[in-house]
Amino acid sequence: MVLNMNVELLKSTKNVEKFCAVAARLCYSTVKIGNDDDIDKNFTPNRVKDLLSKVIFSGHHSVLEHASFTFGIENVSRVLLAQLTRHRVASFSVQSQRYVKFKHGVDFVFPDTIKKDEALLKKYNNFLKSIENLYKEFLDAGIPAEDARYILPNATTTRIIITMNARELRHFFSLRCCNRAQWEIKEMACRMLNLVKKEAPLLFEDAGPNCLREGCREISACGKHWEKEKL
Repeated sequence: MVLNMNVELLKSTKNVEKFCAVAARLCYSTVKIGNDDDIDKNFTPNRVKDLLSKVIFSGHHSVLEHASFTFGIENVSRVLLAQLTRHRVASFSVQSQRYVKFKHGVDFVFPDTIKKDEALLKKYNNFLKSIENLYKEFLDAGIPAEDARYILPNATTTRIIITMNARELRHFFSLRCCNRAQWEIKEMACRMLNLVKKEAPLLFEDAGPNCLREGCREISACGKHWEKEKL
């Protein structure tokens, strides 16, 4: 079965922008934490915006590490998962092929380049169907799921919960929202960016590929300026 990618923001730090602004103020203030002169008093929206604009512009991004965002991702391939887990400053929980038995069918990702070619799409679909049938045959014969999974291809879908702080997310977006990023992880990254921009616009106002801020860092540039994805 072909399923559409699903990306949801499940949770984020409460009052996330103010929280980061408080952390920024602490670095330059003599005010103590947790007394009558609390450090987070008198934080108007304009003051939060001013503080965050200054620290982000100056590159003092350590305060952004106090902001946490958790996403639920469904119907993405193991190809995407292999790329995603290269981002080490993050937490991942992934649907297990060892313990989950896909008795009611295995779902796969179908790249657009294959879907556009009717003959190749038919071959692709038939090949995946034969793998799915053999997988079911293994399970029915008593083969453990952890062994039956050996035949499942990179196209097999999975579900992931991802948690990253705002600093790492900005780095992630700089790489994976790039026009030269692999199409599937780029789509996921752009959807994540759209979600966090709604949740914390001050933290992610200029987030995205490097060409938005300082020019392209790729050896082979795409030749066009990146524009916000509408996914």
